[in-house]
Amino acid sequence: MFNVKSLAIGAAMLAVTAMGAKAEEMKFANFMAATHPYVAGAFEPFAEMVKENTNGDVTVRLYNGGELGPGPVEQFTRVSEGVAEFAISLPGYTASNFPRTLLAELPGVLDTATGTADLWQNIGLLQPEYKRVKLIALWSSAPNLLYMRDKAVHSPDDLKGLKIRVPSRNTGLMVEAWGASPVSLPVSDIYNAMQTGVIDGAMIDGTATGAFKLGEVSKYLTVGMDSTNSPFFILMNRDAFQGLSADDQAAVEKAGKDASLLAQNVQLTVAEKGIADFAAMPDHAVITLTPDEAAAFNALSAPIVDTVIAEETADGIEAQKIVDALKAGQ
Repeated sequence: MFNVKSLAIGAAMLAVTAMGAKAEEMKFANFMAATHPYVAGAFEPFAEMVKENTNGDVTVRLYNGGELGPGPVEQFTRVSEGVAEFAISLPGYTASNFPRTLLAELPGVLDTATGTADLWQNIGLLQPEYKRVKLIALWSSAPNLLYMRDKAVHSPDDLKGLKIRVPSRNTGLMVEAWGASPVSLPVSDIYNAMQTGVIDGAMIDGTATGAFKLGEVSKYLTVGMDSTNSPFFILMNRDAFQGLSADDQAAVEKAGKDASLLAQNVQLTVAEKGIADFAAMPDHAVITLTPDEAAAFNALSAPIVDTVIAEETADGIEAQKIVDALKAGQ
């Protein structure tokens, strides 16, 4: 009788422990401010979808504004080491870990409107580099544009000798081909660097006008050339993912794919508004390149695609296959 009672008590305790583990809140590390459009437009809906899809088995709490540690570049480490179960970041910040994914940012590889769907249609080609973490969401951004502190840029000659912030190595190659010096900086450092003259300009999409207040520290915005985009992703700690039931794993994955499309919609909508808002600011100008002006930039940047494909192929990556598959969606 004692053994039966002991077993019953032990089973009850294990059940309570299991329920407590299932109800444990998972942390989502977000380096962006709580006011960033992604938060209300994609991250909060993601948390809601996870809770709903798992019937409350999994809940997600957002930690915005770098509450779990400052610095966008460290986001990959935070999630891989379990500081947070989820984290938002850009593959370009830890480029050596994601050479396949970053092929998608090259000029002309992704269509702006369908880029996220094209990424997920070919996600199997990218999965080999997601071994330390679990890929949950992935989406493409609007094209990177050229925000300039105080110089109007109509041609590559206007950039010679200037320092331009870039979000990734591939964008750096493009800026270098235009004659400027690329400077690698996380997005959170652009404002101060532009304000103090450490950099002369920055490559980033149109959301930066409002989301990162670059309209306050730049006077000119050049658009119209072929450019890179900057993919974003939500990563999950692999042990945390593997600790979920099969049903909850599937539910989190579905929420991630749905959030990818929400985030792309937020990105494109806010980027378009950002360009219009910049143009409406006093003493500001949006420079839309003429076809001939754009062609001068494009002629210099076009060879970069072949260069990167050749480099990644030499490293054993089926780069041409990936690029061709992503382009097929256009």
